Amino acid sequence: MKKPLIIANWKMNPLTRKEAVLLAQEIEEGSRMVKDCEVVIAPPFPFLESIGAALKKSKLGAQNVFWEARGAYTGEISWDQVTRLKVRYVIVGHSERRIRLGETDEMVNKKVRACAEHGLMTVLCIGERERTGAEIPSIVGDQLRRALAGVKTNALKNLVVAYEPVWAISTNPGARADTPDNAFRARMYIKRILTELYGRHIAEEVRIIYGGSVNSTNISAFLEEGKMDGALVGGASLDRKEFLNILKAASDRRGIPKLK
Repeated sequence: MKKPLIIANWKMNPLTRKEAVLLAQEIEEGSRMVKDCEVVIAPPFPFLESIGAALKKSKLGAQNVFWEARGAYTGEISWDQVTRLKVRYVIVGHSERRIRLGETDEMVNKKVRACAEHGLMTVLCIGERERTGAEIPSIVGDQLRRALAGVKTNALKNLVVAYEPVWAISTNPGARADTPDNAFRARMYIKRILTELYGRHIAEEVRIIYGGSVNSTNISAFLEEGKMDGALVGGASLDRKEFLNILKAASDRRGIPKLK
């Protein structure tokens, strides 16, 4: 059984390098007591180098990447640049980029292919906008197929699929976490598509994680009942105690004492 993969997506937080390094150090120190989780911290780009230097056990992640190595692409950061900063994981296709910044399925596909070709672990985000469950086959299925178009079978060993329904993301008005049952249905549908595209053996190796209002109270249910392989954590990852409690709950799903 693989260790749960827990990714801290800090988004555009915190404000200063000092705050970012301190938070990373506190998470790094606290996570030493948690042996059964793979932890990734994805800070804003200006802090990547500093955070990378502070991490020993946890891995460094980037929140986005561009598909070209270099060139006239104002404001972008390339796969080559993040690789040189010792980034191991890259978040691709997050709904905030799709909705607020106009990122298309074609752009997501180019990023996935670039990461795949250059050995970066790709955290591909997919998810529907409405809380009906009816959109999973159409929206989620289309997003997954388009994102993986042209991606070779041998690249799937570096793929993580993050199922993150838009309506469940904590920064959206009225957001609340999905149910483990619905997350499980999404997981099975994603596995079915991966099996159609790459075969059962390859599909079984791809980790599927959940994102959307994850906290220390619900993480165990998503791992146990939802059969998820981990979580993409947003807002809660900025709270040191809460994030460490998420790691503790994920590491020992029987429940262990939380930090006070």
